[in-house]
Amino acid sequence: MEADLRYPIGKFERVETLTPAQRREHIDAIAAAPERLAAAVSGLKPEQLDTPYRPGGWTVRQVAHHVPDSHMNAYIRFKLALTEDEPTIKPYMEDRWAELADAKAPIEPSLALLENLHKRWVLLLRSLAPADFARKLRHPELGLLTLDQTLAIYGWHGRHHVAHITSLREREGWR
Repeated sequence: MEADLRYPIGKFERVETLTPAQRREHIDAIAAAPERLAAAVSGLKPEQLDTPYRPGGWTVRQVAHHVPDSHMNAYIRFKLALTEDEPTIKPYMEDRWAELADAKAPIEPSLALLENLHKRWVLLLRSLAPADFARKLRHPELGLLTLDQTLAIYGWHGRHHVAHITSLREREGWR
């Protein structure tokens, strides 16, 4: 059976609540994401960065820009949920963002942005009390989500996109 190139680590599976150990695992995954993304794109030539990770998919360059775009939104969503009662967050059109000029630019600023964003985000996440993860936000498409559920999404999200790049590198023999 052929692997689904869209989900190299499998589809996200929604959880209701996380154990303290699971929270730590997801926070550790978020903490590691900048270094893992940087390693995944390290040494790639411009033509490799402009290669789609799958037929009809984004290029490696677009993925490298998408991760900080997405995680900036996530960081803001966490802060909204921590400071407001069930805020309704604004989704964004990822596919359109991936077509903007900055998604075709060099990736180094996005890698630096992700690294520094995650320093602040992880500091915030590690400061939260267990009860904070029960706070909620309202996503217009996904409904009411707890911060536990949101944490699980983003712990998965970084690994998901790094795997897009690393699996492409493996299939293409890019060392």
